[in-house]
Amino acid sequence: MFLQMRRYLYSFEFLESMESSRASVQTYDSTFTHYSHPLAHEHDRMLTDAGWHCTFCFRYLSQFVFKMTGYSHADRVRFQSVLRYEEIQRKICQGKDVFDMPPEVYSFVDYFVMKRGIPSLNSAYGLPFALVEEKEKFRFLLPGNCIREPDPEQLPW
Repeated sequence: MFLQMRRYLYSFEFLESMESSRASVQTYDSTFTHYSHPLAHEHDRMLTDAGWHCTFCFRYLSQFVFKMTGYSHADRVRFQSVLRYEEIQRKICQGKDVFDMPPEVYSFVDYFVMKRGIPSLNSAYGLPFALVEEKEKFRFLLPGNCIREPDPEQLPW
């Protein structure tokens, strides 16, 4: 069964897509283990509005750099300038790719739309209730709060 999940970037302000391409539920035989990353069209059933996936949804800029330079993303760091906090912060607020890579799309129309950055949402509609209820704790994930907090190791105390 495919789990339709809203996919966000940096916070719940930038909705990338209504479909997570990897979330699924599978049943297994106790004598056989199988792992796969099937696409939505490979399932015959879908559970709609099953959750949220938020990519690069970090509180601190150092967390962005840590993920960007990690094993699975390091090949995308083509220029050291993309790791500067000011650059990362600017891209977060614009909904643009932190790696300065072209968007992964399948049409020219989608390319030009995504190249401008993901449109900003100004609503809490459809967000996890706990996130809205704990708005002070999760302010950085709510629409309109793209500025990230100083890193704990950089605080004066």
